[in-house]
Amino acid sequence: LSKFFKGGGSAASKGRGGPSPQEALARLRETEEMLSKKQEYLETRIERELAAARHHGTKHKRAALQALKRKKRYEKQLSQIDGTLSTIEFQREALENSHTNTEVLKNMGYAAQAMKKVHANMDLNKIDDLMQDITEQQDVAQEISDAISNRAAFGDEFDEDELMAELEELEQEELNKGMRDVRLPSVPSTSLPSRPGVGHSCLLKWRKRAEDEDEMKKLAAWAS
Repeated sequence: LSKFFKGGGSAASKGRGGPSPQEALARLRETEEMLSKKQEYLETRIERELAAARHHGTKHKRAALQALKRKKRYEKQLSQIDGTLSTIEFQREALENSHTNTEVLKNMGYAAQAMKKVHANMDLNKIDDLMQDITEQQDVAQEISDAISNRAAFGDEFDEDELMAELEELEQEELNKGMRDVRLPSVPSTSLPSRPGVGHSCLLKWRKRAEDEDEMKKLAAWAS
């Protein structure tokens, strides 16, 4: 304890008007270590005096009582050290938290200064002009993209009605060509019935039917 309270700290600490948080924390840890060793010593002495009191017992009453008195004094010192350690531990934790907060605030101050330095080179009017230019260029790019993606109007100068009329003429030509290719059925070689009127009528019906069937086959072939 005399070393801690009378050492006065380092010369650098005196020159700065007080120890740094790191130096103070180091001293507090040294003190905790010293008091912990003193606790171990007192606990050992208490056990020794208690053993001596048991050894002397009532046969050597005076010696036994002296041992118990010393044990009581050691126990009192041990209790005081326990309280001192609790106080030092609380102080050390408070100092650690203060040091942490100080470092945090210092770093935040550095960051604020850096931001201020960066913003000092910025002109809000120039930023507004720049954003306006970016917006205009984006609009131009969108217009170019829309123009490229639209279907090219090649061939739109032709009249659609004229094209439809030409298409109908082509279809009519193909239909007429198909009709010219239709062949009439040949006249049957069998003799006509002797009954007048009836055989000629049947022949005409059969020929008409054959012509219709042949025509339908031609039209179906042309359509396919």
